[in-house]
Amino acid sequence: MTITTLRRIVLTGVTRGLGRALAEWFIERGHTVFGCGRSAADLDHLRRRFRPPHDFAAVDVAKPDQVQAWADRLLTKHGAPDLLLNNAAVINTNAPLWQVPADEFDRLIDINIKGVANVLRSFLPAMITQGRGVIVNFSSGWGRSTSPQVAPYCASKYAIEGLTLALAQELPDGMAAIPLNPGIIDTEMLRSCFGDEAGQYPSATEWAKRAAPFLLNLGPADNGKSLSVP
Repeated sequence: MTITTLRRIVLTGVTRGLGRALAEWFIERGHTVFGCGRSAADLDHLRRRFRPPHDFAAVDVAKPDQVQAWADRLLTKHGAPDLLLNNAAVINTNAPLWQVPADEFDRLIDINIKGVANVLRSFLPAMITQGRGVIVNFSSGWGRSTSPQVAPYCASKYAIEGLTLALAQELPDGMAAIPLNPGIIDTEMLRSCFGDEAGQYPSATEWAKRAAPFLLNLGPADNGKSLSVP
């Protein structure tokens, strides 16, 4: 498939940051986006701005029943996606590992790891039946290296690398699973770590101009490759 082929795209974490920027870029170029997030106000804004067939749902990816119901509705109405982007994630408040409260650690793992597995479990069977599709699980530079104060986040992104590379070995020919390091982008999440220094990096909108075409060009030949947005 070439970049001019219009895609059906499932995108988690659509209400802010990288997810919001990607959704806007894709939709403005004719692709159809099925997104989920947790902010009711941001979802309402997206629904007003982008009418059907685009679809924006309130879903907590950490809740398997919510994810399955969302997937069932989309698959029944629209069929399997061509591109599945697991972007939703949270980061811990900067602190040494032993000072991160258990409930904060658990919530991060529930979203960043279990949430990805929930989405895959709900959409992959239909994609496999379709016989094609690309799955991109968002990793991080902190999924391939480490820094102090963000040990839980590093752990979750290292897990995404391993999970995705193993998944790539399980997929049939014609499909791809890719762990993707998006790079360093000025987002709310980065500012929680870097403060105002995050402003020296590209905005999510600027990043999407490079990242979205890169994502659309991924295919079966990229299966099992740990990639980074150039």
